[in-house]
Amino acid sequence: MPIYEYECKACGHRQEAIQKMSDDPLVECPVCHKPELKKLISAAAFRLKGGGWYETDFKGGNKKNVAKSGDTPETSSAKTKPSGGCGSGGCGHQH
Repeated sequence: MPIYEYECKACGHRQEAIQKMSDDPLVECPVCHKPELKKLISAAAFRLKGGGWYETDFKGGNKKNVAKSGDTPETSSAKTKPSGGCGSGGCGHQH
């Protein structure tokens, strides 16, 4: 559930409230008890942290798609030749 910030326009009291997105906004200030509580707009505190968020975290061994220095798509693909398939004659077709 998201955390919302509220400020009372009458007394200036600020508070946070954990609410469902479908809940009605709070209106009554818990300090002065006036119906002047307004929801504030603030930046979301969302951060992806820890392992598993990057492409390299899911792959093991030499399967990581990380380019080595000096590699370009042309040079790195030229280093790996197919070990079968139609281009190498492995499919049975005569080329």
